[in-house]
Amino acid sequence: MNDVFGRRRRADEETAQAVPEREPAAPARESGPWDAEEAHPESERVDLGGLLLPVGPGFEIQLTMSGDSIVGAVVLVEESALQVQAFAAPKRSGIWDEVRAELSREVAALGGTAEEREGPFGPELAAKVPAQGQGTQPVRYIGVDGPRWLLRAALSGRAALDPAAAETLEGVVRDIVVVRGDEPMAPREPIQLRLPAEARQAMEQEPEHEEFKPFERGPEISEIR
Repeated sequence: MNDVFGRRRRADEETAQAVPEREPAAPARESGPWDAEEAHPESERVDLGGLLLPVGPGFEIQLTMSGDSIVGAVVLVEESALQVQAFAAPKRSGIWDEVRAELSREVAALGGTAEEREGPFGPELAAKVPAQGQGTQPVRYIGVDGPRWLLRAALSGRAALDPAAAETLEGVVRDIVVVRGDEPMAPREPIQLRLPAEARQAMEQEPEHEEFKPFERGPEISEIR
């Protein structure tokens, strides 16, 4: 009798070893920012190549330039501004922790202050950045690590201090889609943006003597290198 139970126990152990343990399924996220390769809700977005940027009533969109390259976008609404930039990141680790520390040091070197706090997207920086002839201006630096990318956002103006004003622009961050692409990129390399197809066509159709300006140059923040 003991031998029968022994054989059964050994058989059960062998069966358990033969069946690999299943990894728990990753929970579906309720909000972004999203990666282009994952399922995300349909929304009205401007196609900037590396970013699909949500738009809403009263939004004005500007582009941030680095030389001749478009590396970021600015959303202006009422008395607030949101600047967003996407960067390449390693496959197995995020970079927001180290970038956040560097931003804090940069702000301090300019004579400002930066305090880390927990925000709706995780750790963020509440900073006061020196402004020419205006003392300091408040800025909230937000970062979200995605699959092989970092999305960095900066809230300024009224949204940097007023939660009600920030809510609209935080919603923009949650609905952004990052298009990283498959090409090899060095960590921290900016994910390049481009003008939407409609804007490019309009520029080509404009008479040469009339300068078409679909987007103006947006306010600059320190670049990640």
